[in-house]
Amino acid sequence: MVNASTVVFGIIGGVIPALIWLWFWLKEDPHPEPRRLLVLSFLAGMLAVAFVIPFQKLADDAITSMFWLIVAWAAIEEILKFAAAYWAGIRRKEDDEPVDPIIYLLTAALGFAALENTLFIFNPLFDGNFTLGILTGNLRFIGATLLHIIASASIGVALGLAFYKSKTAKFLYFLIGLAVSVTLHSAFNLFIINNENNLTFTVFYFVWITIIVLLLYFEKIKNITKCSSQNNYEK
Repeated sequence: MVNASTVVFGIIGGVIPALIWLWFWLKEDPHPEPRRLLVLSFLAGMLAVAFVIPFQKLADDAITSMFWLIVAWAAIEEILKFAAAYWAGIRRKEDDEPVDPIIYLLTAALGFAALENTLFIFNPLFDGNFTLGILTGNLRFIGATLLHIIASASIGVALGLAFYKSKTAKFLYFLIGLAVSVTLHSAFNLFIINNENNLTFTVFYFVWITIIVLLLYFEKIKNITKCSSQNNYEK
């Protein structure tokens, strides 16, 4: 049954976890980005969901192979999340240090996850199954939301590493980051869909390990300066 309390509960269950993760990652930024751009990035990420749905529907109609359909869905999501982050923050003058692309991409990804999670939670809630709604929210908090963080941050890390390099190098790094992003996203979805051997928790362990790797790269990129980047390039 659809009522105001159900809608509010679904929104809280979808948005609050994303905001918790956003708070965690923003604490890692040594020079915080303007709040207006962070809000804009988060909202742009949410808006990207509206564009993803019709494109994924087109892919669904055009692709018969389940494997390539999953890859196409992942690519659509990652490209549109990047587009949201680029429009809201990366293209602006405030994107002035290597860690900034990661922050904007993480923020857009969490906006995307917030709305996506809310839509997933709505289904059991509208059927009156609050327990399943809570479980869905918890699983997406530790699974799908982290996936969006990792996938989008892969592009951010690539852009951070190439921040002081040439435009050609930046583009090549972006392509590598996008490839890694789509691969991780596709692998996660394929494992979940083909969960014949109860591999769900194994996948979640892998996701958490990847988060640790992301944190290490985050620290590395925070220490990149223009001089150090030029020295490495010359070597």
